[in-house]
Amino acid sequence: MTDTIVGIDLGTTNSEIAIYQDGRPLMFADERGQVVLPSVVGLSETGELLVGEEARNQFMLYPERTVRSIKRRMGTDARVRLGERDYAPQEISAIILSRLKEIAQLRLGGPVRRAVITVPAYFSDAQRQATREAGEIAGLEVVRIINEPTAAALIYEAAQHQGKCILVYDLGGGTFDVSVVRIEGGVVEVISSHGNNQLGGDDFDEKIVAHVLEHLKLKHGVSVSDQPQAMARILRSAEAAKKHLSDHPYARIEEEYLAVNDGKPVNLDLELSRDEYEAMIMPFIEETLGAIHVALGSADLTSSQVDEILLVGGATRTPLIRRRLIETFGREPRGEVDPDLCVAMGAAIQGAAMAGTEVSAVLVDVTPYTFGTSALGELDDDLYPYCFVPIIPKNTPIPVRRSEAFYTVIDGQTSVEVRIYQGENRDAEKNVKIGEFRVDGLSKAPAGNPVILDLALDRDGILQVSAREKKTGLEQRITIEKAMSRYDQAQLDEARERIGSLFEGREEGAEAQAATGSALDALLSKASTRLDGAGEEDRAEIIDLIESIRDARSSGDGSALKEARQQLQDLLFFLET
Repeated sequence: MTDTIVGIDLGTTNSEIAIYQDGRPLMFADERGQVVLPSVVGLSETGELLVGEEARNQFMLYPERTVRSIKRRMGTDARVRLGERDYAPQEISAIILSRLKEIAQLRLGGPVRRAVITVPAYFSDAQRQATREAGEIAGLEVVRIINEPTAAALIYEAAQHQGKCILVYDLGGGTFDVSVVRIEGGVVEVISSHGNNQLGGDDFDEKIVAHVLEHLKLKHGVSVSDQPQAMARILRSAEAAKKHLSDHPYARIEEEYLAVNDGKPVNLDLELSRDEYEAMIMPFIEETLGAIHVALGSADLTSSQVDEILLVGGATRTPLIRRRLIETFGREPRGEVDPDLCVAMGAAIQGAAMAGTEVSAVLVDVTPYTFGTSALGELDDDLYPYCFVPIIPKNTPIPVRRSEAFYTVIDGQTSVEVRIYQGENRDAEKNVKIGEFRVDGLSKAPAGNPVILDLALDRDGILQVSAREKKTGLEQRITIEKAMSRYDQAQLDEARERIGSLFEGREEGAEAQAATGSALDALLSKASTRLDGAGEEDRAEIIDLIESIRDARSSGDGSALKEARQQLQDLLFFLET
């Protein structure tokens, strides 16, 4: 298994892991047979680490001990609270990756050390590096980071027998990308990309949540926006309504005993029509269509020249999206591959190729951003010191290396400041500054002394920058891996130890403590207190499960104990909600 390279889709809402085996990608399922892992992390009442479905279930009851949608914070210096500690976004993502690795190792029967991880095409340099760090913290060698639309295109490539121009529409839980891809002769070549890192299904949910809050205010005169548990329950109902409206014209949003107003319980009961919902999200959909036209323009194509449209991401199940795409392109989008799984499958294909396995497609990707520097020049007919000078244009195939010569502006100038930006605005200050450094000790030459600026962008979108005085060879270089300071090796080791200890406690404690420790005792005690308020059928089931746990505990049957414990936890959860 040492040459195994898995493919991972690290998503905002859900994550998946796959491998290329016997000529096709294979999804890994967890112990319950689920191939989709909710990207949610939490700590239980007893401090046990929860990842995936268990953490998502807990969110409604204990939102303060649960973290979701962490992908939207990747590449920032935000911190999130989990238990008694604060964690960086890449550490929370590392927990999700560690759980995926654990699932794969269980199925393979051996260690998993290497991975291809996907990111949105429009992810910035900082976000890509944070993703790489998350993999390192999880004990994975991230051999490649590839764009999600590109990975999806790899899945469809096998069915192509002639050259085609394909548009990949990728709308997930937290991000949106559109890529124009050319597939011909076994080569998947990305021509252009555009998108928005802060647009996705989460925003659709928030529109429904806002609608519900307004309803509660008008009908009941109550606001619950400052009540975390009530808000978590509303969010859960909003997500369920969104999914229901994909297949039905109406959805009912119901939550009993949501709040108390003047000593009386407030019950939520609201019908939402698909028409109302579509009106809420129409501005988001129109924004995605605008991005499509930008991507087509960058590729010098019109909509009539697109042969196929591929749908990627769970949010593309929204009927309005399919309808608007049909209106724009005059043809039905393809969606025969599960939009939630095709990205991980494509990553697995890329991983197999890198491991030396012969696959049908070769990947050629592009940079979604323009990279450059600033210099004195004219902007709006005025001299301006921060005019943006592009060096690597957007949609350039990667890897790539480009150089430009710049010149000192005064006699005897002994130093230069080099600022690196990503973006498209002619004013560099309106783009994203991703790094800067200073070259000191230049020869005291007259103005016009040439300094060569070299930018090299690798396949993962990580940028290497150097500035060299042509006359003397004096050079300064940096690796721009994050807009914020990069984790050094000591910080990575510390983060890895911190996350590893959570999993050790989970692995060692979940079994032993469940059998003899306080966690199981607390669960049994909690179940006993629920007996009086439970209905006849639920009461009988609770009693049966308590007896099953006690019998399994006495006999040392770990498998039976684990199953009964999980059933009791699930039952109590649903009784509480």
